[in-house]
Amino acid sequence: MANNIALLSIVALSFSFLAFAFEPSPLQDFCVADATSSARVNGQVCKNPTSVGANDFSFSGLHIPGNTSNPNGSKVTPVSVAQLPGLNTLGISMVRIDYAPWGINPPHTHPRATEILTVIDGSLQVGFVTSNPDNSLVTKTLQKGDVFVFPVGLVHFQRNVGTKNAVAIAALSSQNPGVITIANAVFGSNPSIGSDILAKAFQVEKSVVDQLQAKF
Repeated sequence: MANNIALLSIVALSFSFLAFAFEPSPLQDFCVADATSSARVNGQVCKNPTSVGANDFSFSGLHIPGNTSNPNGSKVTPVSVAQLPGLNTLGISMVRIDYAPWGINPPHTHPRATEILTVIDGSLQVGFVTSNPDNSLVTKTLQKGDVFVFPVGLVHFQRNVGTKNAVAIAALSSQNPGVITIANAVFGSNPSIGSDILAKAFQVEKSVVDQLQAKF
């Protein structure tokens, strides 16, 4: 009997840790972010509810095409708590992604969010890579109206495989999902990761790493 109680206690404790691995449910109707506060909290400080208005829950701009004239040929327009203060504590956000023909949203991760993406226009090749040791690529070509989900924390990407511009809308399970673009993080860190470390990690000559770091 004592062993069963101990086992149940361990299971309960495990579930409590799992619950804290995600953003907690709000304990009030809303907590509009107060960008003027200097207080440091996990998230954003709440505005006084008496000063909250409809504009705190609204964002305009997702109808505007993003500028894709960059090396990746893509542009992400975020709607997170920074752009829409009313998202604070609600655990959601979204983005618009524009892609030039053959443009990419390069391999990246969201450390705090699962992403679900819908193609609004065009054709996209999408995919994610499972964690070690398998590192399996799960990939598919999507058409207008198709939906794909990228599990939290996994490296994923999108590429426009059409001859016209493409557009996608994605929702994320965090008010501030974060993004780690793999190439930028590895080759563009400040200060730089030692080129000898990266040369050994990628099994290439140090000169190749130096060239890559110079690009970032």
